[in-house]
Amino acid sequence: MELSKVSDGEDGKKKKKTAPPPPSPLPPPPLSPSLSLSHTHTHARAHSLSSSFQGVADGVTLGTPIAIMVPNTDQKSQDYSEMALAYRPSHADATYDMKYGIRAVAGGGRASARETIGRVAAGAVAKKLLATVAGTEVIAFVSRVRDVGLPADFDEAGVTLADVEAHPTRCPHPAAAEAMYAAIDEVRTRGDSCGGEVTCIVRGCPPGLGSPVFDKLEAELAKAMMSLPASKV
Repeated sequence: MELSKVSDGEDGKKKKKTAPPPPSPLPPPPLSPSLSLSHTHTHARAHSLSSSFQGVADGVTLGTPIAIMVPNTDQKSQDYSEMALAYRPSHADATYDMKYGIRAVAGGGRASARETIGRVAAGAVAKKLLATVAGTEVIAFVSRVRDVGLPADFDEAGVTLADVEAHPTRCPHPAAAEAMYAAIDEVRTRGDSCGGEVTCIVRGCPPGLGSPVFDKLEAELAKAMMSLPASKV
């Protein structure tokens, strides 16, 4: 996983930079809480919280690609043996088979939610860099599970990371969080699943991000969000 940006060169052509220019201040972000969040609700605790962090030394970037490697140490391929006989409902298994003529039965390959670990790790770095360089804060939380949502008078403006992390559902409202937990547990015991909503707030966003027409900031955010597994409009 590398962090990169595209900029205009002297000849007007787009040039890709694979790292923040040195020396950008970037103390190593606390990856463990972020990685822990990424597998809170899965039985396949796929990613060890130990990780290697390269491209930064003494709290500043080196100008080389920022790389984070997180080993997948708890995979259990045998748990997916019956998937060879039947596609999982609402999963990309069938689509992969139709498109490529082959699929990764053991775990789902790139259709597995495990691929989001790269997004989580990169996001942890990006949040740290944005906070350090621009004073920007990005915070997200669960705002609805099934028919359980936040109260209408809930003040989203005052939500803190501590509020979000106070409950396993990552809902910052204690009473709603408990109701969401009960709703999840009810469908889990039936062997079913349910949907929900996530609210993301950006505070102190720098002006001028994005480009006209197809690369507006909201368009880029929409693409990123809709590329997440199981995301729906």
